[in-house]
Amino acid sequence: MKRKSHSTDLGTIVYWCSRIKPDRTTLVFLPGLTADHRLFLKQAEAFEGEYNMLVWDAPGHGRSRPFDLRFSLMDKACWLHDILEKEGIRKPVLIGQSMGGYVSQCFLERFPREAAGFLSIDSAPLKRCYITEAELWLLKRTGPIYRSYPWRRLRYDGARGCCETEYGRRMMYAFTGSYSKEEYCALADHGFRILGEAIEADLSYRPRCPVLLLCGEKDKAGSARRYNRKWAERENLELIWIPGAGHNSNVDQPEKVNACIRSFVQKCEIV
Repeated sequence: MKRKSHSTDLGTIVYWCSRIKPDRTTLVFLPGLTADHRLFLKQAEAFEGEYNMLVWDAPGHGRSRPFDLRFSLMDKACWLHDILEKEGIRKPVLIGQSMGGYVSQCFLERFPREAAGFLSIDSAPLKRCYITEAELWLLKRTGPIYRSYPWRRLRYDGARGCCETEYGRRMMYAFTGSYSKEEYCALADHGFRILGEAIEADLSYRPRCPVLLLCGEKDKAGSARRYNRKWAERENLELIWIPGAGHNSNVDQPEKVNACIRSFVQKCEIV
């Protein structure tokens, strides 16, 4: 994929895009908070030549720095839409891991009929009814908690908390190593805060396209497993548990996740 960039008033977003062939479905990969485009390396390898692909370093992440952290989740969704328009991409399948899944839901709220499908990887619903007052309160106050940790311990615990495999943990440790402690804590603080604000907005967040939920059986990030169970039950959505995977299922178990992606995309193409 070719490295490209998109300018905004707050900074430049860097993304990678394959040559877009109109007869192929486009997979849009959206990494989670503090991760960058490398989170989807195993997916880019597996689907090269089979689908069009686009992946970004989200604003403030990876190569998309420096970036002024004065934006909302909906701003990110609108910038993503601008990038897709620029590349001539129509009806993509959005594949969002954790925070990338929240961006996807904002995109689907703002542009309800512009995606062919949404595949959530270890993310959760943005609807207000799913989260408790205590969880919402904590979301907006993670900065001081992160800053109280020694930097080495924060990186180590973060890697082990997100992944079950050594490959996944090394990758997560490499992500955090690209930031200073203050930069990392500011990014995490901002990310959780805008997540809380998006939930408090109390929008419908009802996708009008096929949806598939994936969640690692050993996901230890917050209440991800509980959220996914309720999400699937209340919205009548298909939920697939990924064995041997933590919060970064697509990194821990890429072959299993890739098989789910391929099967889901085929269903979206039929619809």
